[in-house]
Amino acid sequence: MTAIDVPLTTSRRDFGPARDSTTHVSQCTLCEAHCGLHVTVSGGQVTRIEGNPDDVLSHGYICPKATAMGGLHHDPDRVRTPLRRVGDRYEPISWDDAFAEIGERLRAVRAKTGSRSLGMYLGNPAAHSSGAAYGFLLRLALRTPNFFTASSIDQMPHEFAAWKVFGSNALIPVTDIDRTQRLMILGANPAVSNGSLSIMPGAKRRIRAVRERGGTVVVVDPRRTETARLADQHVAVQPGGDLFLLLGMLHVLVTEKLCDTSAVAAQTTGFADLSDLVADATPEAMAPRAGVDPETIRSLAREHAAAESAAIYARIGICQQPTGTLVSWLVMVLNTVTGNLDRAGGTMFTTPVVDIPRLAKHLPFRPGRYTDRSGRYGSFRSELPAVVMADEILTPGPGRIRAMITYAGNPVSSIPQRGRLDDALADLDLYVAVDMYVTETTRHADYILPPVSPLEREDVSLLTPVFQVRNTVRYQHRSFDPPPDSLEDWEILTRLALELMPRPLRSLPRPLRSRLVSAIDPLRVAALAVVTGPHGRLRKGRKGITMRDIRASSGGVDLGPLRPRLREVIATPDRRVHLAPGDFVAAARAHLRDADRTASDGYDLQLIGRRQLKSNNSWLHNVPSMTGGSNRCTVLMHPDDAEARGLADGDTVRVTSVVGHIEVPLDVTRDIRAGTVAVPHGWGHRDTGWRHARTLSGANVNALHDPALVDTFTGTAAVNGTWVSVTAAG
Repeated sequence: MTAIDVPLTTSRRDFGPARDSTTHVSQCTLCEAHCGLHVTVSGGQVTRIEGNPDDVLSHGYICPKATAMGGLHHDPDRVRTPLRRVGDRYEPISWDDAFAEIGERLRAVRAKTGSRSLGMYLGNPAAHSSGAAYGFLLRLALRTPNFFTASSIDQMPHEFAAWKVFGSNALIPVTDIDRTQRLMILGANPAVSNGSLSIMPGAKRRIRAVRERGGTVVVVDPRRTETARLADQHVAVQPGGDLFLLLGMLHVLVTEKLCDTSAVAAQTTGFADLSDLVADATPEAMAPRAGVDPETIRSLAREHAAAESAAIYARIGICQQPTGTLVSWLVMVLNTVTGNLDRAGGTMFTTPVVDIPRLAKHLPFRPGRYTDRSGRYGSFRSELPAVVMADEILTPGPGRIRAMITYAGNPVSSIPQRGRLDDALADLDLYVAVDMYVTETTRHADYILPPVSPLEREDVSLLTPVFQVRNTVRYQHRSFDPPPDSLEDWEILTRLALELMPRPLRSLPRPLRSRLVSAIDPLRVAALAVVTGPHGRLRKGRKGITMRDIRASSGGVDLGPLRPRLREVIATPDRRVHLAPGDFVAAARAHLRDADRTASDGYDLQLIGRRQLKSNNSWLHNVPSMTGGSNRCTVLMHPDDAEARGLADGDTVRVTSVVGHIEVPLDVTRDIRAGTVAVPHGWGHRDTGWRHARTLSGANVNALHDPALVDTFTGTAAVNGTWVSVTAAG
C-alpha cells in the first residue's frame, strides 16, 4: 500500500503574533518518569525546555526526549483535526459528524455479530496520562472480551507473579533505590529508561549515589548497557539464563542457611516447597544454563544476604522471554527470603494519593474467566494477550473481530505478528484510531481522532505514583491553550463510550451531553480522589493536601519516602506472602528437568532487544533532532562472532530467523556477550504520515519474532532469545 496523503489540515499551526516569552511548569509525559519541565514559549513557539529544579521527584533532571517535546508539539505531520478515510486519502470531518458516524457503525456491527465482534487496543502512552481510565470506560461500553493492551508486550509477567505471591496484580514491589546498600538489576536499563514500575527519574544519579554511600551495584544483562557501565559488577548472563541464575542463588541461600528466618516465619508460606525445588539447583548445575560461572552465582547470593539492605530490580528484559513470569516470581522470592521485602532499602509498596495498592484487592478480579477463540490464552486483568489480535480478526467464525478501536498504540510495529496485522486491520468493517499521527497501524483507520498535544493538556497522573521510588504527586500545567475546536484524549474516549450507551443517554441534547462529559473531567475526579485519599484533607485534617495545593506547588508535593505497609495491602486470603505457588513450582521443575532450546538449522545466535536514550518506541522518530548519532537501527555483535562470519563494522547484514529477515548495518562491539546480538525496537517506518521517519534506514525487529513463542503464564511476547543467523547482505 502506498503512503496515504494527509491533507493540509495537518500542517503547522499559526500561533499568532509574537509576544513576550513565558515559562510554564510542565512534565514530559513520553515515559513513566514524568520528569518536571520548565517550558519557555515565545511567539507561539517553544524556545527552550529545561528541567524543573523544584520537581520533587526528578529534581531538575531531564533526558534528551524531554527536549523534543517542542518538536513533537510543532510537528507539521501531527494530525490536528478529525479525519475520515475516502479511498486512499483522508479528508477533514467535524467532531460531531465523526462521533455520529462511528457510533452508528459500531452499533450496527454489534447488532449484526454481537459484542465479541468489537475489539480495543490501548498502547503504552495511554498509561502516561489520565486517559487510561477513560480507555477502560470505553472498554466497558464496548462490552467485549477482545481487549488488548501493551502490558502483554512488556510487563504482564510482573503483574501475574504479584497476583500469585501477594494476592493482587497491583502489588508489584518498588525498589527503594535511594536507601539501598546493594542494588542488583536484571534485564533493565534504568540509565536510559529512568525506571519502569520502579520510577526513578535521574536514575544515573541515583545509581551513582548507591556507590557513593558505600553500597554496591550489580547489573545482570547479556549486554554491557549504559547502566552496566555505572555498576561495580556486570554479569553477562546468557539470554534466557536468568531463571537458572536465580534458582542457583536460591539454592545457596537455602543450603547455607542465609535466609532471614524471622521474616520467612512472620510473613510467608511455602518455604519448605521452595527449599525442595532448589535442592538440586546447585551453582555447578545452573552455571552452564545461566552462562555464568558457579562462583559468581555463589557470591551474588552471599553478598545479597549479607548486605545491610538489598534489592533486586528486574524489568522488561526478563518479561520478554518464555520464563518471564517465573523470573519475576523468583525476584520477589529472593527479596523476601533475605528480609528485604517491606524494608527500607529493599523493595516496598507505595502510599500514593489514590491508594491503589490497598484498594485493588476489593476490585473484581477473575483471571482465566474467558479465553481467546483458540482456547490457548486465558484472560488476565480482563484482557487477552496482544499477540492474538491478528488471529482474532482474520480467523473466520463466531466472535471474529469486525470493528476495532486503538488508542495511542502502534501494534503493527510493536508486536510480533508475522506481518498479518496489516492484512487484519485492512480487513475490518470499521477501524477507529485515537492518535496524533498516521502510523504503520493507524494508516488503516477509517477515522483518526487526534487528541491535543501533551503541551496543551493539564493533568495529575494518579497511576504513575503507584510505582514511584518516593511518594509524590505532581501537576502538569499547560504550556499552550488548546485550539477552540479540539478535544483531549479523555473527552474523545468518553464521547465514543456515549455512542454505545442506551439511546436515552446518547440522544441527550448537546448541552446536556457536554455537561455529562465535563462532570467526569479527570481533574475533577483527581481532586475528589486526592482529598479522600490517604494524604488528603478529609483523612488528615489541616495536614492533608488538596488539588489546590498540588496545582499551586512549583514542582509537586513530596509525600515522603516509602514506608513499610505489607500488612495493610497484602491481598492473599491468609494475608501471607506465597513463596511457592503450585503452578510456578511445577513449571520451574519442568525447566530444571528439560533441556534448553538450542541453536539448530544454522540459527546460532540469540537476539535480544535494546533501548535507546532518544527513542521511545516509534514516538520520536519524526523529530529530526532525535534520530541522529547513536540513535540508529543497527545490530550489535561481538568481535569474535563478526570475525567468524567474515563481517566488519558498518557492513549491511541480513538477520534471519525461522519467521522472517531484516537488513540492518552492523555495529561490532565488546559490549555484548559472544553468541548474542541486539537490535532496537520501533524502527522501520514505511507507508506512514511521518515524512521524516519514513526516510530513515532501519527495519522492524518484530519481523524476526514468532508470535507463538510467549511467556507460559501470560502470553506476553517472548522476543528475547530468538535464534537467528547473521550473514552479509546482498
